Amino acid sequence: HKIEYIGDSITCGTGSDLSTVDCDKGQWYDQHNAYMSYGPTSARSLNAQWVLSSVSGIGLIHSCCDMKLLMPQVFDKVNQRQDTIKWNFSRYQPDVVTICLGQNDGVQDSAKFTNAYISFIKNIRSHYPAASIVCLTSPMGDFTLTKALKNYLTGIVNAVNKSGDKNVSKYFFSKRFMHGCGTHPDLAEHQVMAMEVASYIKKLKKW
Repeated sequence: HKIEYIGDSITCGTGSDLSTVDCDKGQWYDQHNAYMSYGPTSARSLNAQWVLSSVSGIGLIHSCCDMKLLMPQVFDKVNQRQDTIKWNFSRYQPDVVTICLGQNDGVQDSAKFTNAYISFIKNIRSHYPAASIVCLTSPMGDFTLTKALKNYLTGIVNAVNKSGDKNVSKYFFSKRFMHGCGTHPDLAEHQVMAMEVASYIKKLKKW
C-alpha cells in the first residue's frame, strides 16, 4: 500500500516537537518532526509506504510569508520549494492521496477557491488514475476557517463526484489541534490526527 500526503506546514510537522528546542528558540525549523507527523504515523499504522508533498507556508491560491509558489504549481516538481525539475510520476503511484490545504489561503472567495481546488484534483487525477483522493480540513484552522473549508470541500467533492470521478471523498478532523509552536499541532495531537486519518483510510480502502 502507498499513500501520498499533500499539504503545508502541518503535514511537514512544523512546530510539533518541543523535545529539544522550545518554541521561539533556535531556528524556525528546529521544532519540525515530519517523521512523527500525522501522515507518516498514519501510514505506519496501516503498514503503508508514504511520501510527503508538503511545503511550510504553501497554499492552493494564496501562500503565506511572501512565498510566491503555490502547491498546484510545484506539485509536479522534484523540489517543491522550486518550480524547476519535473518529477516522474511513474516512480510512485499511491493508492491514496490526501490533500490538506487551506490554512495559508484563509477564507477566500468561494468560487475562486473551489474552482482552483477542482482543477488541482483533476491535475492529481491525470497523474494517478486509480488513486483514492481524500480532501481534509485544516486541523489547526479556527472556527471561521474550518466552517468555510467544510462548505468548500462539501461543494468540491460533490462537483467532482457528479462530473464522474467517484473516487474522491472528504474527511473533516474532529476538532482543532493547536498546542505546538505558532498554534501548530504538537506531537501528541499529530498522533490523534493520524488515528483519525488511518481509521478513515482503513474503512475507505478496506485495508
